[in-house]
Amino acid sequence: MATLNYILERIESKKLDFTEYNFVQTESNALTIFFDLAQEFENIEDFHKLCIAIPKVFFNLDARLYLIDPKINELALVSKTEEDGYELRTPPPHDVMPNDYPYYTNNKSLVLTIRGKKLLIDKLPFMTKDDVLGLLEIYPLTNMGPHQELFFEKYANRIGFNLHNRFLFEKNIEHLRFIRFLVADIEHNIIAPNIAYRFFIKHLRKKIVKNVEVEKLLNLYSGKESIDEMTMEHLLAELTENNRGLMEELENIEKHYKNMSLFLETLLRRSHFDKGQLTLLTKPCNINKDVVQPQLDRFIEQFKKMGISIDDRFSGIPDEEVISVVDVGLIAQVYANLFSNAIKYTEEVLTQTGETKKYIAYGREVIKDYFGAGKDGIKYNVFSTGPHINPEEREKIFEDEYRGSNVSNRPGTGHGLSFIKNVVEIHGGTVGYEATQYGNNFFFILPR
Repeated sequence: MATLNYILERIESKKLDFTEYNFVQTESNALTIFFDLAQEFENIEDFHKLCIAIPKVFFNLDARLYLIDPKINELALVSKTEEDGYELRTPPPHDVMPNDYPYYTNNKSLVLTIRGKKLLIDKLPFMTKDDVLGLLEIYPLTNMGPHQELFFEKYANRIGFNLHNRFLFEKNIEHLRFIRFLVADIEHNIIAPNIAYRFFIKHLRKKIVKNVEVEKLLNLYSGKESIDEMTMEHLLAELTENNRGLMEELENIEKHYKNMSLFLETLLRRSHFDKGQLTLLTKPCNINKDVVQPQLDRFIEQFKKMGISIDDRFSGIPDEEVISVVDVGLIAQVYANLFSNAIKYTEEVLTQTGETKKYIAYGREVIKDYFGAGKDGIKYNVFSTGPHINPEEREKIFEDEYRGSNVSNRPGTGHGLSFIKNVVEIHGGTVGYEATQYGNNFFFILPR
């Protein structure tokens, strides 16, 4: 943190700088109005237009503004004053490039490099070289005097200052939005399923109490010379059955613990919070064995309770062939969400043969050249019987917090499908929904 004396010194230094700049009133007004309106226009595209409008209004000069596109880390045209042949989002011409000093092109335009704050350059949401954020091209003109060049150089500096602040502001907003999204993931995939421990503990307690009762009876009979054979057999049978139940509950707890640990380790990675987005930790795995089956085991009792049968043929593909490079923890949560939704929304249907069926199915198929020539995709799906989702709602179901009209009073947050979309897309894949015979098919496609 700067001291007051340092700040006072900087003010005096700036006073001297501005005296040396000797800006005329029009130039001073241009800078002042730019700063005022930069605070007024919150939309980033409006700010881009402001940057090129100042030279137009005050000096009757046209301008083009090129900025780094965060998606590709390359310069692209974002705003211009003229309806010329230059298309937005296209790169600058070959003679318009960053430089340490203002310079003129053969087309008689002045090019000024827009730079960010050196000390905060690593906080930007994209990579940049030599602190460059963009370029301002002003035209038509021939060589200006040093004074005019200095003014536009300072103007470009002020654009850079404002742009950097806006990038940081947007990055912080996205970071906060991600944390809110991640909290919803934790609530949906950790806190709610964690309630199952309460039931496991309750069942364990009952069985331990029963064992204590058997222990007391055995102690009671142990002081006698003889014990009825039938009584002994009965006590041993109770003890055996109870211990079997204890082992089952222990296995349930171990499975649940393993799953919760996987989800916690996946969602609470430090890299998520550092980058403000989900980050991948991929490895080769057998999707059926390492991802699908553990999640199916979690929900199997709930499916049975709801009268839902399971078609587990996995599309008839041999198990050893189902190998993919994925983030196991995140893809496991994708299936957890799909199975959880299936429990809530699967309904009975009447088949063509007159039978009533209520079931889910899951599978996998290879889609040749799905991501381009020689780039196959693998389609994974979870199908459940029931009425189709309304056509007008199908495009919205993967939006965060959107819940369809068919949810009735069923519990939910509208976050599960949005989470699935996010996870699949950072794997380079796509998600989708299909209304098929007898029900609904939710799928995701990953690069092979």
